[in-house]
Amino acid sequence: MDLGLKGKKAIVTGATRGIGRAIAETLAAEGADIAICARNKDQVADAVAALKKTGVNVVGGVVDIADGPALKAWIAEAGEKLGGIDIVVSNASALANGNSEEAWKAGFDIDVMGAQRAIDAAMPFLEKSAAASGDAAAVIISSISAAETSNANSYGALKAAQIHFAKGLAREKAAKHVRVNVVSPGTVYFKGGVWDMIEQHMPDMFKASFARNLMGRMATPQDIANATVFLASPASSFTTGINMVVDGAFTARVNF
Repeated sequence: MDLGLKGKKAIVTGATRGIGRAIAETLAAEGADIAICARNKDQVADAVAALKKTGVNVVGGVVDIADGPALKAWIAEAGEKLGGIDIVVSNASALANGNSEEAWKAGFDIDVMGAQRAIDAAMPFLEKSAAASGDAAAVIISSISAAETSNANSYGALKAAQIHFAKGLAREKAAKHVRVNVVSPGTVYFKGGVWDMIEQHMPDMFKASFARNLMGRMATPQDIANATVFLASPASSFTTGINMVVDGAFTARVNF
């Protein structure tokens, strides 16, 4: 299936490893030019070098997502370097759990305001792209934790805020053909990732969570990337305002 991404310009935040890296690689494989950012300079350099091997134009930046002015300035700069922005994917997360003030602040600054600021800074480019081609897209990576809880936890609450924000913005921008969607992963396993760490240091918790995966495995970053790239593409041009749960039936709720 041709997703219509060849020559598109895409920005992915938090894209040096895991889900973000898989999203950037998948977009590049489809022929999209890419701008990525993360905090670690060496990891950004390595990711840029790898992505350039696909033959697309790649821009890298070292950015602290919690630094609002720096993030917005980088988005604008990346848009100029790419020659426009057709797609923005907000993937960066503080991964902050718990009910401490520190966890709430970190999650708000990175997960919520990181998404708001990235999309806000990209919006003039997205609107220009949509006016020219009929379609532009923003995708936020949230979590199934947005709708499931057993204790007071900033992570799930702030992931839920992302979904609410996306739905409202999707309705606001629908007439301009700028789409806004969410992908909510279930448990995602990769070396060096959260569930790898849990497997090593909290084996009982890992076993209990793994047992809830009815398909007999956790997701790979590529599973999440496939859904994200489809929603970001012109092939999904009439889909906006949704929360796509990609969890292998981990959750039991019905999504009306």
